[in-house]
Amino acid sequence: MTTPKNATGQTPFSLVFGAEAIIPTEMVYPIAKTSIRDPQTNDENLVQDLDTVEELRDQERFRMVTYQQKIAGAYNKNIRIRRFRVEDLVLQKAFQNKTKPADGNLAPKWEGPYLIESKAGKGAYRLMNMEGDMLPRAWNAFHLKKYFC
Repeated sequence: MTTPKNATGQTPFSLVFGAEAIIPTEMVYPIAKTSIRDPQTNDENLVQDLDTVEELRDQERFRMVTYQQKIAGAYNKNIRIRRFRVEDLVLQKAFQNKTKPADGNLAPKWEGPYLIESKAGKGAYRLMNMEGDMLPRAWNAFHLKKYFC
């Protein structure tokens, strides 16, 4: 609870209560943080901290959004979006339930080629085999790759 978080730079306790937490051992064994404080000025400082806690929370919300955008950017920089056009030839990823168990590691990783018949949504395509039969469902572009003949 007293460790500052990366996203906000503040402790959860300070964001809720507007002041840093003092652990019991700091009360028993005086340290600079607890011995310098005067009870009278401490109360005044706590009231002032409570007045500014909303401002502190707003600053930390902004910092958290910036941190999240930075993390998302680092994640998304390696993402390669696959886009295909209608009538492109593609290979479809071969899943375990469609391969022969006897093939083991030598089973084909891709099957096809298939013809893209139409777009089915954002990043999804309807496929047709070379005989002209439609596949029963749409396929995500993640499970397809371009076929070069």
